[in-house]
Amino acid sequence: MTQDATPHRSEGSSPARLPAYTAAAVRAAEKPLLDAGEPLMERAASAIAAEARAMLDGEPGPVLVLAGRGDNGGDALFAAAELASGGCRVDMLLTSDGAHSAALGAARRAGATCRYLDDVRDAAFGYRLVIDGILGIGTSNDPALRGLARATVEALAPAIRASDAAVLAVDLPSGLHPDTGESDGVVLPADTTVTMGALKTGLVTGRGPEFAGRIVLVDLGLAPQLAKVRPAVEVAVQSVPRPAGDQRA
Repeated sequence: MTQDATPHRSEGSSPARLPAYTAAAVRAAEKPLLDAGEPLMERAASAIAAEARAMLDGEPGPVLVLAGRGDNGGDALFAAAELASGGCRVDMLLTSDGAHSAALGAARRAGATCRYLDDVRDAAFGYRLVIDGILGIGTSNDPALRGLARATVEALAPAIRASDAAVLAVDLPSGLHPDTGESDGVVLPADTTVTMGALKTGLVTGRGPEFAGRIVLVDLGLAPQLAKVRPAVEVAVQSVPRPAGDQRA
């Protein structure tokens, strides 16, 4: 199930208090499910693809997927496979010297195409949606973008701002600290962030609200584990369940 979790600003409704957790707490809560073979990445990818389709509003793309080498990139690439198999034109830009091999293979078989930064930067920017799957919560020690990932964001951010493209961040905008919301400023601001399993503290503190946009929280079944730890903060949010047709287990 997914639900919207946007910081409360409306005076006419009753916001819920939603807990936000550190990256370490979320990783610890995920571990028993991963050890048991629960398909968390597939669930995350389906939620990303569902949100992407909603943002495309029935149009077949084109979509640009920015994918790093870790699980965050894997989520984005499996979502790319789902979108491409559904008829979207999907281009992929790998932002490191490696990628999640199973996810990349699935995306290629579905018809998604790998591009180089120069190809994307030099072409007229015609993408309707950019999916940011560069970095996730595994970079909590130092989330600053480096190398090709940094060059990608620095090169594409002006083109995205000058176009009609929307940005969907996977779990959190890449370059944003998941615990503090701090950033050195090289971050691709998101229109929507699809965050997995629990609200990350960095999305609602520091510069998080500046970069995260609308937050969609995806339930991965972490609640029993997270109930054993104290959240880092609790924030007032307006939480709206999705219609049944848009829910993903």
